Amino acid sequence: RGYKALLRQGIGRERMIRVVDVVLCIVGIFLTFPVLIIAVAISFFETSKPLLIQSRLGKDKKVFKVLKIRTIKIGVADKPTHFLKASDITRFGRFLRVSKLDELPQLFNVLIGDMSIVGPRPCLPNQTEVIFERERRKVFRMRPGITGLAQVNGVDMSTPRKLAAWDAQMIDSFDLTMYFRCIQKTILGRGFGDGI
Repeated sequence: RGYKALLRQGIGRERMIRVVDVVLCIVGIFLTFPVLIIAVAISFFETSKPLLIQSRLGKDKKVFKVLKIRTIKIGVADKPTHFLKASDITRFGRFLRVSKLDELPQLFNVLIGDMSIVGPRPCLPNQTEVIFERERRKVFRMRPGITGLAQVNGVDMSTPRKLAAWDAQMIDSFDLTMYFRCIQKTILGRGFGDGI
């Protein structure tokens, strides 16, 4: 009976987070839409392909397409950010990465349910070490997020074991307090991870 109660609590928590995700996404898209349009327009003039659409692993390892404003040059292969060189990044892309504006289109990923605002950052399907470490710690039971506990503590995918440990810690103690704390720290300048 105790196990079933915990299960019900987990489902209730997930639904509650989902409601908060949707409300914040609608508000966020409404408030940032002019900025998004301007950023996409500038990126279009720089690269002619302003949106980057990549396959990522989501909850239960389901593959989905993540949306970002393009920050890497055309022709650069899909690879983890920590493997990119500074020369792979466009001039406007450097500003987008520092300001995190390249992540704005992911609000649409959250709105349709592929992601949450807070959760483990989604990895590429070819990041085998990250996948292995996350599988060991059952990280894929949670929706991936735009930001998360690992990111606001400066941990990125270049250290798979450490990343998965932070992800698992977040999942085990996840609640609305942590949710809003991660958002607050990201807005205040934490969460840069994956630096080049």
